[in-house]
Amino acid sequence: MDAKRLEGVGFFSGLSKKELGQLAQWTDAISVPAGERLATEGQFAHEFFVIEHGNADVTKNGERIAELGPGEFFGEIGLIETERRTASVVATSPMDLIVMFQREFKQMEREMPGVAERIRAAIRARLDN
Repeated sequence: MDAKRLEGVGFFSGLSKKELGQLAQWTDAISVPAGERLATEGQFAHEFFVIEHGNADVTKNGERIAELGPGEFFGEIGLIETERRTASVVATSPMDLIVMFQREFKQMEREMPGVAERIRAAIRARLDN
């Protein structure tokens, strides 16, 4: 992935060019159509997603609990806390996503603790709701 593409994503704001370059090595870009199921509640978690463009609905126990848009992310709770998805996520529009698989996510946690702490703070906020 091109590090310049990461610069435009709010979640990665404040990272140095070196950090963005490292992060770019651990991520891939994917595009999905509207209606694509990106995560299924209860299934094992294998990746972390950051939304570059587009929107998605988050459902838990069949009820819509959130709408996600550009700059927001999902998949982190399953990778860090539970091993399984705590909610389902479905694209409501065509989407461009930045994806990081579990192995690279764990490496990012070790080598970029500041980014990992941002993700952990978001987990705490989400689990408190």
